[in-house]
Amino acid sequence: MNPAFPTAFLERMKEQLGAEWPLFEAACSDTPQRGIRFQPEKAPELAEALSAGLEPIPWAEHARYLPADSDLGKTAAHEAGLFYLQEPSAMIPAAILDAKPGETVLDLCAAPGGKSTQIGAAMKGQGLLVCNEIVSQRAQILSRNVERMGITNATVTNESPERLAAYWPEGFDAVLADAPCSGEGMFRRDPETAAEWLPERAAGCAERQKTILHSAAALVRPGGRLVYSTCTFHPEENEGVARWFLQAHPEFTAVPFQTAGLTGARGWETFYPHRIRGEGQFAACFRKEGDGEARIGAAACPLQPDARRMLREVFPEELPDLHQIGRMVISQPILPRTDGLRVLRQGLRIAELRDRYIVPDHALALSGWRLSAGVREMNETEAVRYLAGETLEGEGSGWMLARYRGLNLGWGKTSQGIFKNHYPKGLRKAVLRP
Repeated sequence: MNPAFPTAFLERMKEQLGAEWPLFEAACSDTPQRGIRFQPEKAPELAEALSAGLEPIPWAEHARYLPADSDLGKTAAHEAGLFYLQEPSAMIPAAILDAKPGETVLDLCAAPGGKSTQIGAAMKGQGLLVCNEIVSQRAQILSRNVERMGITNATVTNESPERLAAYWPEGFDAVLADAPCSGEGMFRRDPETAAEWLPERAAGCAERQKTILHSAAALVRPGGRLVYSTCTFHPEENEGVARWFLQAHPEFTAVPFQTAGLTGARGWETFYPHRIRGEGQFAACFRKEGDGEARIGAAACPLQPDARRMLREVFPEELPDLHQIGRMVISQPILPRTDGLRVLRQGLRIAELRDRYIVPDHALALSGWRLSAGVREMNETEAVRYLAGETLEGEGSGWMLARYRGLNLGWGKTSQGIFKNHYPKGLRKAVLRP
């Protein structure tokens, strides 16, 4: 048994699991599971090379189990968003939500962004994804990961669930509420969580989860779906909250699910590490009665003629769904009304407008879009130098994409044989290898 696990927790789990206790006890001493989820459209050949030999995670597209000693998180491919490192069980809630292209979807408690970017990948740039986080610092991390993974149809907000429920009532086809919890399912991976655990914490978490779900219910359109999830084993936060929700909101029913070996016959299930290859996770799926359309108000921010002209000088191709917000040109299929909300990101940032020219945005480079801009192909050494912010040699002139093995790393501007580095200063770092 893992000595980091609290005695009171183990005693409760022994009673909770009954005959399955020996299997759970053995699993607690195993090595924590790691996972990786690729965005292969960014650089198909490199994604195929890096995923070769890795066992698929059944419930998530383009996902693989990752060896415990892997250092892929310290590579250029990670910084450019070719993949997201995500614990395998954490991919379960988005798999159950099953977002479709063209839908309006809300990830209500979204930081750091693993589930949001998984949902975004499933939506394939179509429809609207709103990613929300109430804690400002965590919302910044969320926004950065949405950018890094090339999600092009997302709005990132920093609001309370209550405020969004009042702002967008019945606004979404699907809502994911991955609520803060006591974190028991992460004890094996994160001993610090185990050290901070207290038996009485579950009751407080359950009350907060109920408050979040009350807001989530108001955000779902008639006929829409809501997935509630935690990373704990505690019945008070899991089945207890699910049953409370159905009593408090009779307009919802529990929906049994079965996908890729994941079964919730009652509409919910706790996934234990001795039953699946992953850490602890709970998920419940509900459907709101009735039938109606998602009600998201659209904003009108048309692109001005001067902005279009300057943009065409750099990108002669027709870029889709363009809008202008102040000095920023963005692309977003559905631009939602957000006046009065704290918004960190709207859609895909294309370029910043200056007096007589534009500056392409880093997000555009990471989007995976195939652009007509020039390319500065890089070898391994140059890619490492570029991510560290160094100036390189270059040919030609104007804005160019820094590219390594088919993967866009960012922008640079070439003039007089110099490739001036425009990789964002706040992101510059030393990586082990490309």
